Amino acid sequence: MRLRGLSVLVLIVAIAVVVPGRPAAAGAAGDYPEYPYAPTAYAEPNRGQFHFSAANGWMNDVNAPLHADGVYHLFFQHNPHGLQWDTMHWGHATSPDLVHWTQRPIALEPGVHPGNLFSGGGVVDSANTSGLRTGDRAPIVVFTGTDGVSVAFSNDGGETFQPYDHGRKVITMPAESRDPKVFWHEPTRRWVMVVWSGAGGNAAHLYTSPDLLTWTFRSRYAADWLFECPDMFPLRADGDGVTKWILNDASGEYVVGSFDGTTFAADSPTPKRMDEGDTRFDGSWYAGLTFSNLPDGRTVQMAWMPGNHGSVWTGSATFPVELGLRTYPDGLRVTRTPISELDSLRLSSTQWTDRTLNGDPAADPLREAAADAYELTAEFDAGTATAARFGFRLGVRPDGTAAREVAYDRAAGTLDGAALPPDHGRVRVRMLVDRGQVETFGDEGRVSVTRTVAFDASGVRTFADGGSVRLLSLRLTPLRPAWGAGEPTLRTDVAGPWHADGGTWTDTADGKRGEASGDGFYLGAGGGTDFTYDADVRLDTATAAGVMFRGAYTLNVDAGAGVMKLWRPGRDIAAAAAPVARGRFHHLRVVAEGNRFRAYLDHNGTALIDATDDAYASGAFGLNVFQGAAVVQNARIGAAPWRQDVGGTWSPASGTWTTPSASLAGRSAGDGFYLSGRTGRDFTYEADLRVVAGRAAGLTFRATPGASGHYTANIDTDGYVKLWRPGRDIAVQAATVVPGRTYHLRVVAAGPQLEVSLDGTVVIRATDDAYAEGRFGVNVFDGSCLIERVSVR
Repeated sequence: MRLRGLSVLVLIVAIAVVVPGRPAAAGAAGDYPEYPYAPTAYAEPNRGQFHFSAANGWMNDVNAPLHADGVYHLFFQHNPHGLQWDTMHWGHATSPDLVHWTQRPIALEPGVHPGNLFSGGGVVDSANTSGLRTGDRAPIVVFTGTDGVSVAFSNDGGETFQPYDHGRKVITMPAESRDPKVFWHEPTRRWVMVVWSGAGGNAAHLYTSPDLLTWTFRSRYAADWLFECPDMFPLRADGDGVTKWILNDASGEYVVGSFDGTTFAADSPTPKRMDEGDTRFDGSWYAGLTFSNLPDGRTVQMAWMPGNHGSVWTGSATFPVELGLRTYPDGLRVTRTPISELDSLRLSSTQWTDRTLNGDPAADPLREAAADAYELTAEFDAGTATAARFGFRLGVRPDGTAAREVAYDRAAGTLDGAALPPDHGRVRVRMLVDRGQVETFGDEGRVSVTRTVAFDASGVRTFADGGSVRLLSLRLTPLRPAWGAGEPTLRTDVAGPWHADGGTWTDTADGKRGEASGDGFYLGAGGGTDFTYDADVRLDTATAAGVMFRGAYTLNVDAGAGVMKLWRPGRDIAAAAAPVARGRFHHLRVVAEGNRFRAYLDHNGTALIDATDDAYASGAFGLNVFQGAAVVQNARIGAAPWRQDVGGTWSPASGTWTTPSASLAGRSAGDGFYLSGRTGRDFTYEADLRVVAGRAAGLTFRATPGASGHYTANIDTDGYVKLWRPGRDIAVQAATVVPGRTYHLRVVAAGPQLEVSLDGTVVIRATDDAYAEGRFGVNVFDGSCLIERVSVR
């Protein structure tokens, strides 16, 4: 969805808040993926406790909700640097259960990913129809852009995305268009895209594709009501009846019809509405989208709640609902009911049955109730009621006034303004109230009304005006907060949740940052006895930092003493001299086998420490910082080491270098070099290289200790392989280099004769005698890369 012109001004005036941080701006490949969020406990006034909102910044449309590899992903339109719509990014959050969400680094970032990063959909290409898979994980493929559609894809579970074909549009459209949604159509064995077009009036254009990359226009469904953010999905009528197709727009208006794989036909051109709240981009419900690739066959939807905002965020998401299709006297209607995973948040309920409400406060079962995050369910006997209106007052203040009423009007037959005829004389109401967010469902989802409310009190009351009503049942269930279940930036396979035990621990783009005046620890919930434990540790101002294991042992690097040290409370077990430096990542590995501990530093295959101690046989894993600040990343148990046989101790000459798994990850705005202590003169040197974002990655050889002199052969996404040294491009050969693809690069050096091969084909033969011998290393330029299987012989 696009916000523009007067619409933006109206929305900005409506929220009238001060923008924190810096203005929205395009980022750079050298610092992608970005995690720009200030720490938050998600406890600010009006912040929902079980509705997703961004840690900081502006949120609008839900984008590409999907399930991949056991994880639910929520992407969304996002300005992480301010509280207003500006310079759209794709924000990213993940969840194990659709309820507990964890903010992740930015998924799509202007300056890194080309084009307008506006609203769109996404799929998991399980069969690799696109051919974009480079490893053993199915690609996540997302679609975005305006006046046409561009593609980005991820082969690492959504941690990073690469633009397909440099952002070239796979669909171009002659007029204003946006908001592509893609789904698999099993009967025709093709992908289908529905995208909004303004050409000749509001319409949904339908395209099909065998591979997500080549698209054919099939049909157009035009309707005046159909404005932006279309979604299209099948539902079975009454649970097990005929399959019908739903086409809806951003405001939740929808029609029911049929779809043959190319053309949608509505049963009636008159739309109904999914939600009866303020379904506008400056209201309370907008731009709902259904999840892709769900493992259980449900159709689950989330939408944007524009009106929810606070001191550091603007906009939130509705609680996920399961959609159904039921037959009513007025025909088939889409139903919306909160997903069953809400159970994980429920605390002890209080229940009442068979009460009569008559306006007397003493008869109100909720007369003492106060809550700000809860579920209310109730059933009223409207058939015998004499009250003109009855229902609930929310945010009741000490003087009896309320911030919001949710009332059933008997004469109008409406629940909070939405038509809801009694079912055999009964009116059933279910409400989710979450500080500033209220979602009301009537008659098991037949009616849905979403509101945003600025509550200033937590009282809850029933009421009946102008008579009485029998309250058949009532249940009030407080709901616990859903925040804090995951690690936003610490890549780890240690079981959580993690918690601080001394010091302050926050999230940064580079990992978990700890700061303490003495020893500070950050502890996971998982423990072990015999294992290999790896982590990357960067000392910023800290004297020392490292990893903790078996609940008491700590292995750290100490810049003050220039050592790697293994210790436990009361005893320094062993220490070894080491070239410890601040401002760079050191890679630590400890192997624990019974009472024996071996410790390794910076990918050197020789243990610096080999010691024994039998004080503790098992216990928790954690991180440590001492006297200052440090960052720790990639805390993993049993991880495969970085695959390289060069040997020696590795150290950075420039750039940021870490080890997320069996790969080495490099990142630099300019040239970054990571050098081994091993040198060579004549050799064959090779590796697998992948440019994750940005420009280039390569092999460096015959380098001086600080890489002021060297040869480097690299692959460049601008379309070539290059052999160069400082001051001279020795040879350049055109080649297709796609971000996200892995390429095998080999260098053969024999005196001044240098040969470079790409994927087994010699592409460069050159002669240069500037450097006869020097260190082996790797290179990244203007972006980020992954390097593995580094070998020399």
